[in-house]
Amino acid sequence: MTGNTPDGPTAPSLDAGSRRSSPATLEDVARAAGVSLATASRSLNGSSRTVNAAYRSKVLDAAARLNYSPNLSAQAVARGSTMTVALVVADITDPYFSSIAAGVVAEADQGRLIVTMAATERDSERELEIVRTLRGQRPKVIILAGSRREGDPSEEALRRELEDYERAGGRVVLISRNELGFRTVQIDNASGAADLATALVGLGYRRFSVLTGNRELKTAADRLDGFTSGLERAGIRVEADRVVQSAFTRDGGYEGMRSLIAAGVQADEVVFAVNDVMAVGALSALRDAGLTPGADVAVAGFDDIPTVQDVWPTLTTVNVPLVEVGRAALRLALEETDASVSADSDASTAPGSPVATSVVVRDSTPRRA
Repeated sequence: MTGNTPDGPTAPSLDAGSRRSSPATLEDVARAAGVSLATASRSLNGSSRTVNAAYRSKVLDAAARLNYSPNLSAQAVARGSTMTVALVVADITDPYFSSIAAGVVAEADQGRLIVTMAATERDSERELEIVRTLRGQRPKVIILAGSRREGDPSEEALRRELEDYERAGGRVVLISRNELGFRTVQIDNASGAADLATALVGLGYRRFSVLTGNRELKTAADRLDGFTSGLERAGIRVEADRVVQSAFTRDGGYEGMRSLIAAGVQADEVVFAVNDVMAVGALSALRDAGLTPGADVAVAGFDDIPTVQDVWPTLTTVNVPLVEVGRAALRLALEETDASVSADSDASTAPGSPVATSVVVRDSTPRRA
C-alpha cells in the first residue's frame, strides 16, 4: 500500500533482506528508507542542499543493506563533475611529490573526496595527454604539481585544455610556479636558495659547486639563479665549469657528483644539489670515491624531504612544507576566490604570497674555522 512520508509520497516498502536478481537502484533505496527519491539522491550524491540528519541516516542504512552502488557517471552529468580530485605529478617515486600527495589526500578526506594520481615522468606531451583524458572523466579538481620546461611547445595546448575544463565547471590549481595563469600555490624557490647561500657563507664556506637539472626545467633554474645570486651578494662567484647539469633524480645527483670528483673537489667546498634526491645521490658518490661527506666535501640540498634526516650525514637543506602545500592546493581549488595563496595554514600571509621556505643546517655542512 502506498503511503506518505514527511518529505513526500513513497512507493511500498522493499524487503531489504530478500534476494535480488539485479543491482539495487536509487528508487529501491528510497522505498526502503521511506523517503522521497529526491531526498535519497541528495543524501547519497553529495548535494549541497541540506538533508535532515534522521532522513540521511535512514538512506545510508538502506543503501548499506541493499548493497547499493551509486551511478558515478550519472552523478557526474548531474553535478558537472565527480567527487574526484586528480593530482598530476612528475615522478610518483620522488618523496617531494609523495609528500605533496599526502597533503592532498589528507585535505580530501575532510571533504569526502577521492584522490587519483597520474605521473608524467617529466614528459610534457604525456602531461597534455593525461589532462585530455582527465577532462573526459570530469574530476572536480585537477592539481598539477610538476614543473614544466622553458619553451615547452605543448604549453599553449595544455593551457587551452585546462581553460576548457574550467569552463565546464572544474577547478585547476598549479603548485610551485604560476606558469599558465591559473590558481597557484607558489613556492619561493629563488629566495629559499639565496637564503641557503647566505647561511653557507656564514658557516665559513667560500668555494661552491652546483648540481642542477636541465636548465630548461623552471624549478631547477629558479633554484640555481637564487643560489648564485645569494653568493654574488657576498662577493662570491660560481664558475661555469662548477655547475653540472644532470637528471633531476638520485642517479642524476650521483653522476653529477662523479663528474665534479673527476674535475677535482676541494676540502673546503660545498656542493649544492638543487633538490634533495640529487643530494642523496651525491652523498653516495662521495662515499664510493673514498671521501667522507661533510668532512671532506660538504653537501646541501633543497626541499627537506623526510629521508634526509635519516641519511648520514644528515642533510643541510631548504625546508618546504610539502604536506601543507598539498593541503593548501586543494583548499584553494575549493574556494571561490581566484587568487593564489601561500600554504600558511593560519592565513597570516596575504593571498598571493609564495609559500615561505626556511634553511635547515645539519651535519653535511659543519661550520668551518
